[in-house]
Amino acid sequence: QVQLVESGGGLVQTGGSLRLSCKTSGIIFSRYRTGWYRQAPGEERVWVAAITEGGTPKYADSFKGRFTISRDSTKNMVYLQMNGLMPEDTAVYYCNAANSGAFDFWGQGTQVTVSS
Repeated sequence: QVQLVESGGGLVQTGGSLRLSCKTSGIIFSRYRTGWYRQAPGEERVWVAAITEGGTPKYADSFKGRFTISRDSTKNMVYLQMNGLMPEDTAVYYCNAANSGAFDFWGQGTQVTVSS
């Protein structure tokens, strides 16, 4: 059974940092692309960053330079380090694991709120 559990969200001031964590179970990193999406109120869910099955990090252009994705295979963890946070980064952040087949798994999300 696949489970993704996010943590690390919270309230931070503009310019601050947060590190989100995603505890995974039931997946093998070399067989899944793992990553982060976010959804702001009233908006669609958008892709933020991912690590390919081979371990290559990828980023949506909007987040390059501010966000860093990483994973620890020994702990089955995926992380998202977010620096220079701005109020427009306020959203629910979701962990995702997907492969080339029909499998696409989501966590329950963690709220990030950036105050101005």
